[in-house]
Amino acid sequence: MMISIRAIALASAGLSAAVVLSGAAAAQTPAPAHLGVHEAALRFGARESVLQASLSPDGKKLAMLEPVGPRGAMVRILDLTDASSKPSPILQTTGDPDRIQWCRWAGTTRLMCQAFASMRLETGDITYISRLLAIDANGKNMQMLNVPRRTGELLGYSTFGGSVLDWNTGKDGHVLMVREYIPESTTGARTAQTEDGLAVDDVDSANLHSASVERARRTALEYVSDGVGHVRILGTDPEMRNGAVLSGKVAYRYRLKDSDEWRPLAAYDQRTNEGFNPYFVDPVLDVVYGLKKQGGRLAALSVALDGSARETTLLSHPTVDVDGFATIGRNRRVVGVTYSTDRRQVDYFDPDLKRLAAGLGRGLHDLPLIRFVDSSQDEKKLLIWAGADTDPGHYYLLDRDTRALTELTLSRAELQGVKLAPVRAIQVPTADGKMMPAYLTLPAGAEARNLPAIVMPHGGPGARDEWGFDWLAQFFAQIGYAVIQPNFRGSAGYGDAWFMDNGFKSWRTAISDVATSGRWLVAQGIADPARLGIFGWSYGGYAALQSAAVDPDLFRAVIAVAPVTDLARLKDEWAHFTISRLQENVIGSGPHIVEGSPARQAAKIKAPVLLFHGTLDRNVGYGQSRLMADQLHEAGKDARLVTYDKLDHYLEDSSVRQDMLEQSAKFLEAAFARK
Repeated sequence: MMISIRAIALASAGLSAAVVLSGAAAAQTPAPAHLGVHEAALRFGARESVLQASLSPDGKKLAMLEPVGPRGAMVRILDLTDASSKPSPILQTTGDPDRIQWCRWAGTTRLMCQAFASMRLETGDITYISRLLAIDANGKNMQMLNVPRRTGELLGYSTFGGSVLDWNTGKDGHVLMVREYIPESTTGARTAQTEDGLAVDDVDSANLHSASVERARRTALEYVSDGVGHVRILGTDPEMRNGAVLSGKVAYRYRLKDSDEWRPLAAYDQRTNEGFNPYFVDPVLDVVYGLKKQGGRLAALSVALDGSARETTLLSHPTVDVDGFATIGRNRRVVGVTYSTDRRQVDYFDPDLKRLAAGLGRGLHDLPLIRFVDSSQDEKKLLIWAGADTDPGHYYLLDRDTRALTELTLSRAELQGVKLAPVRAIQVPTADGKMMPAYLTLPAGAEARNLPAIVMPHGGPGARDEWGFDWLAQFFAQIGYAVIQPNFRGSAGYGDAWFMDNGFKSWRTAISDVATSGRWLVAQGIADPARLGIFGWSYGGYAALQSAAVDPDLFRAVIAVAPVTDLARLKDEWAHFTISRLQENVIGSGPHIVEGSPARQAAKIKAPVLLFHGTLDRNVGYGQSRLMADQLHEAGKDARLVTYDKLDHYLEDSSVRQDMLEQSAKFLEAAFARK
C-alpha cells in the first residue's frame, strides 16, 4: 500500500487522514500534461466546485453550494455519518437572474439561504435585490422570509431582504434577523404599519413567526449581537439626509449586560476609517472587538462593555493594517486577529486553536493557507479549508475527539492534476525610490527570460492583492505569460501613507507605480518589451486604460474588464443611491476628473484595446465601456467591446469567463504579432 507524504506529515502532527471526495471532485478527468489555450480557458474559467459550505450544528451534515450549468447554483446536503452516502440536492436556481449567494444552518434540520439578483429600476438605475428563504434539509417546506406586513400600501420598496445577525439564539431553528421596515399608508379602518428603518426580529425559521427584539430606527445602520442572542451594539448615522442618504459618520452605542439603556461607545468615520469600528462582542469577556487606527495603520482593539470603556490593543503591525478577526462556530467566537504581509496571517489568542492551527500547518505543509470555515455547536467538528498558490484548495472535516481529518472535496475540481505556477512575493522600486510590494507568477518550468508578460493591477481602489491561487494570473501563466500584480500606492492594507487619497484622487502616483512594475519586468529581462500587455478588472481596468494613455509606448495590448472610464459619469451612476455622498468623497472633484478619466484621454492611447462588460453591472455601469469604445473609435483607435447580456460586475458564468479568457489570449497574440 502506498502512503502519501501528506499522510506521514499528518501522522507526525497527531492527525489521522482519510479521503472522501464528494460530487464533481471525484469524477473529474485528469488534466493533460500541457493545456492549450482552449483547454486552459475551459478549466481556469470554470467557477469554483464549491461556492460556499456550512456544517450543521450537530456536525452530522454538510450543506454545499455548488455551480450548476454556466451560472446556476445548487444546494446539496452530504450526510457525514455515512461514508457511502452521496450529496442530495435540495434547492437549485438558474442564475438568470436569480442566484443563491449562501446557505447556512438555522438549526439541526433547517437551513436559511440568501438569493439575489440584479434588476433595472424604472429610473434606469441598476440595483441588487436580495431575499432570504428557509428550507428543510430534505428540500421540503421552503418559505420566503419577508418583512411582516399589515393591510396598508407600502410607501416605498426595499431591495434588502434582511440579514442574519445571530445564528445562536438558544432556540433551535431560531435566528435574529436585521430587517428593513417600510411604513404603509392607510384609509378607513385599516391598520397600517408605521415602523420605518432597520429593526431586529427573532424569527422561527420553521414557521416564520417573529417577535420584535429591536424596534425599527430610521437612522440605524448596524446592530452587533453577542453571538448568543443579545443585541449589544447599535450604530446610527446622526447626519443622514432625507432619511436615506448616508453621511459616512457612524455613532455607536452599547448596552451593559441585562440593561436596555443605550450608552455612547464610539464615533467612526467610514470615509477616513478614523475612530473605533466594532465587529464582534464576546459575551464571556464582556468586550467588543474592533479596529482603530494607531499611527496611521489599523490595529485590533477590545473595548470593555462593563461601563469602564477600557481599551486594550490586541495587535498592531509596523508595516501593514490589521484587517479583521478570525472567528469560529455559530456564535462567531473571536479566536484571533488577521492581517496580510506577503501572505495572509492569523495571530490566534485562543491557545487550543493556536496549537491546532500549528499542527495542521505541519501536517498540511504544502497547504499553508488554512481557514476554519465552520464548526458544530460544540466546536468538536471543524470544517476546514486549506490551499496554496499552486493549489486552489481542499475542504476537510476534522473530528477533534478522534483527531481524524477527512478530505471532503476540492475547491476547483477542474484543475486537479494541472501543474500550476508558483507565486513569489517581491519588492519593486518605484520611480521616486519607494519599495512597492508585488507578486510575480512565472510559467511553471519556463526560463524567466524574454517572456510575453502581463501587468495585472487589482480592483478597488480600496483593495490589495494577496499571495495564493488566482485563477486569472494562473491562466496566463499556464499559456506561457509572466504576470506581475503590483500593490501600487492607492492600495489598501498598508496604512494611510501608502493608501494616500485613494487610487482615483491620487491616480498619477498609482498609475506611475503600475507602469513602473511593467518597466521592472523588462529591466529584469523577464519580459520581452515587444510582448508586454496589461489586464485589469474594475479599478484594475481603469488602471490599464489610464496607463496606456499616460505611457502610450509601454504596453502593446490593453484588456479592461468592467472598467471605470469616466470619473464624472461614475459619480452620476451613484447619484440616486444612499451611498452617493460616500462615492462622491471617494471620487472627489477637481482637474483629476478630466485628466484622470481614460475616456477623455482616448486619443493618446496607441495600443489596441479589448473591453469586456456585463449589461447589468451595478458597480460600474455598462455605459462606461460603451463610452470608452466610442471615444477610441472616434479617435481612430483599434478597440473592441465584448458585451455579456444580463450579467453583473463579476461575470459569474463559467462559459462567459471561458470565452473572456480565450478571446483575451487570442487578442494578445495578435497584438504582439504586429510590427
